Amino acid sequence: MIKIYNTLSARKEDFIPQDDTVKMYVCGVTPYAPCHLGHAMSYIIFDTIRRYLEFRGYEVLHVQNFTDIDDKIITQANELGITYRDLAEGFINQYFADMDILNVKRAGVYPRATEEIPKIIEMVEGLIQKGHAYEVNGDVYFRVASDPDYGKLSHRDLDELIAGARIEVDEAKEYPLDFTLWKASKPGEPSWQSPWGEGRPGWHIECSAMSLKYLGVTLDIHGGGQDLIFPHHENEIAQSESFTGTKPFVRYWLHNGLMQLGEDKMSKSTGMLISISRALEKCSANAIRLWVLSSHYRSPISYSDESLESMEKGIERLVRAAHIDIVESALPGIEAKSYREQFIAAMDDDFGTPQAVAVLFELAREINRGHDENMHIGEARELLRELADVLGLNLQSERKAPEISLQALEQIVSRYGLDIAGATEVEHIIRMLSEKRLELRRAKEWRQADMIRSDLHELGVSLEDKPDGTVWRYVKP
Repeated sequence: MIKIYNTLSARKEDFIPQDDTVKMYVCGVTPYAPCHLGHAMSYIIFDTIRRYLEFRGYEVLHVQNFTDIDDKIITQANELGITYRDLAEGFINQYFADMDILNVKRAGVYPRATEEIPKIIEMVEGLIQKGHAYEVNGDVYFRVASDPDYGKLSHRDLDELIAGARIEVDEAKEYPLDFTLWKASKPGEPSWQSPWGEGRPGWHIECSAMSLKYLGVTLDIHGGGQDLIFPHHENEIAQSESFTGTKPFVRYWLHNGLMQLGEDKMSKSTGMLISISRALEKCSANAIRLWVLSSHYRSPISYSDESLESMEKGIERLVRAAHIDIVESALPGIEAKSYREQFIAAMDDDFGTPQAVAVLFELAREINRGHDENMHIGEARELLRELADVLGLNLQSERKAPEISLQALEQIVSRYGLDIAGATEVEHIIRMLSEKRLELRRAKEWRQADMIRSDLHELGVSLEDKPDGTVWRYVKP
């Protein structure tokens, strides 16, 4: 049984979805600047949660929005002299490019605020009719006092929320915590026609409208960063449950910890950030995923170049084990079943990726030991690949054989008098050269043996001497 920490109840609960299709909504980006590692952290986490649910047999209907109209978008577009649509479209495309590199699976639906205006207006009208909202000079506000449960997600009462929140003073509001559902347009701003005049949606209402349209009145999982608990997610609950009359709006609220850069949260608004594209110049996508998943999703992560470098070395160990040669042997194989069980136990406990990652490394060590002892390792090697894929780690070799031409290998082979007539596979020829080098070492012809190692290394092949022979693998040249 999967157990999930529910922010709403502040405890772990058995995960019992409404049916075999898990309805999951994750808050998306506001596309006015490049995505940073804080975004990568959140979307890697919820991608891994989705992958694990699918691994456990569920179908996941995953919806993630784009807030493609916002004060920041309008300001940035005006400064650049382009339309808000062009600005948002460019950064949405960059978002997809970044996430594809990070091996984040695409959601089933990516609704955009500007394309869901009719549903948003329908919700605002319904909230006004039910007494949960009111209009003032073209602006529409949610009436917080109409919801007796307001504050249940952040576990604070109204006085605490007022004291701790940064609330913009607005004399038009009936109550300080009332929030905007519809904003009257200002001169020159993008706007849409509504019963209250020209305007655009507030931030919170779009997520409620989109989740209601694409997932129904009750979601199984709603995800986002811990910084969204209040006010965004608190407001989503209030307006959604007030509109539909159905409780709960969400059965399991999941919130990931935040990424730190020094003492501060990584954020576009503060300028304290490392962009995904910049990070990928220094390390692989695998290393970023491993770094994120080596901490529990509810814990914060502090950025450092050193931590990513160590993850790169860890990925190399996993890749090496995932591609180690299978030795034909009559000896018993590695007991792979126990590693699968350990992995599932870790992930069933509130998606415990640090423990799941530890299982991968233990399995990799066991594969290497089994190879050294001439054991059957095929089942264990396949399990390593399967479980790594559940975490979104791509253990394909860094350098593939087709990138090494037969002609290049033939030039090396010709120096050592090897007969490769009929050999058409790169890996076969590499093995022949590895065996030839071993013969030269036994004959104490060290210079020629070292030349073979050097020649292969230039092509991106590393030779590693073991007690019972030599293991080769593809590496970056």
